[in-house]
Amino acid sequence: MSSSFEKHQKRKLVSSYFSVVLSIALVLFLLGLLGLLVLNAKKVSDHFKEQVVVTIYLKDSAKDVEKKQLEKSLAMSDYVKSTEYVSKEQAAEFMKAENGEDFMDFVGYNPLQNSIDVHLKADFVTSEQLEKISAEALSKNFVDEVSYDNDLVNLMNDNVKKISFWVLFISAIFTLIAVLLINSSIRLAVYSKRFTIKTMQMVGATKQFIRRPFVWKSIKLGIIGAVLALIGMAFVLYYLNRTFPELGLLNKPFLVVLLFVFVFGLGIIITWISTHFATQRFLNLKTDQLYY
Repeated sequence: MSSSFEKHQKRKLVSSYFSVVLSIALVLFLLGLLGLLVLNAKKVSDHFKEQVVVTIYLKDSAKDVEKKQLEKSLAMSDYVKSTEYVSKEQAAEFMKAENGEDFMDFVGYNPLQNSIDVHLKADFVTSEQLEKISAEALSKNFVDEVSYDNDLVNLMNDNVKKISFWVLFISAIFTLIAVLLINSSIRLAVYSKRFTIKTMQMVGATKQFIRRPFVWKSIKLGIIGAVLALIGMAFVLYYLNRTFPELGLLNKPFLVVLLFVFVFGLGIIITWISTHFATQRFLNLKTDQLYY
């Protein structure tokens, strides 16, 4: 009979430990993913900003030497990431491929212009900078027009600011939720051993002596949960880096390692603090209060 009861208690204890580890792992995993998002938010926004194209249309009278000089000066500019010269013949081929028919059969000639597509560095993709760049290009007498989507740029910059604010806000809220969830799981695990705690106290054990094994057990559970969370984060990071290599998620390995260390340390610190206060609560209770 007693053997059956002991087995039941062991299964109950294992189940309690499993739920603690699972709670820690899931919470730290989600928190780690949010951390990855925070670390790479600027990279993602920069990636989309650098897709904005400034097209400089050249007059038909523009000489080859002028075109090359403009390309060279643009390539050497601080604000330019890359440039691409598109001849009027290439532009006609692009339109033909896109529309599925040759518009020159109807027009009789090629009305398109030679152009230079300019991709700017992310920090320069603002309305003010684009106006300056446009004015500088138009100051050359062989440039006919400069085209870019100003509304898209304004919308993108506004959304980046909003998203950055909400990501930081949600990160703070989620961190608080993570602490509360892990704390609750630890408290439940300690609650199942409240009578053991009180018995040890009644036979003269000090609070520090009683608390120590519970703290170490929780730290071990925290380490296991943190390791599981880090394995999950590593898989997600590997998948994202393979799927979106242009984002360069692993270009700064130091920050990634720092995030992993932070998540691992958080798993230990939260479990240690939660166990300390949970055991302290039951140590301060009277025997008759343990039943409520």
